[in-house]
Amino acid sequence: MKTIEDYQLLTKQALALIEGETDLTANLSNISALLNMNLNKINWVGFYLLKGDQLVLGPFQGNVACYRIDLDKGVCGKAFRTNTTQRIADVHDFPGHIACDAASQSEIVVPINCNGKTVAVLDIDSPITERFNEVDEAGLNHFITQLENKLNF
Repeated sequence: MKTIEDYQLLTKQALALIEGETDLTANLSNISALLNMNLNKINWVGFYLLKGDQLVLGPFQGNVACYRIDLDKGVCGKAFRTNTTQRIADVHDFPGHIACDAASQSEIVVPINCNGKTVAVLDIDSPITERFNEVDEAGLNHFITQLENKLNF
């Protein structure tokens, strides 16, 4: 399990990684790769970006995924709509869960904001239940908060 200090180091690494690069796709691609390399017991990590009235698949690491998610559907939709992190211990207990990968058992989704508006979400899935705890939630919230103003949405 990661500690808060681990997430702080991961945040510093991500900030260094995107320093000087302005392309959003390139930055989100490397951030998803960095998270995939450093988080254990996950099977998918990536981004969904607001396009029109849907969340559209962005850079990710893992199996093929859903292309589009309606804003009123699934864990990603709830995180986006409520602008709150959703930490789901067992996705089968979440009404309306979208099963892009049948192996996923737990999930955490962190909203990403730019200029006071939610513009995307970071989505991380795990093949085990109860994979994500309070430390993961706090660490990923800090991670995203530090990156939000450095990314060009």
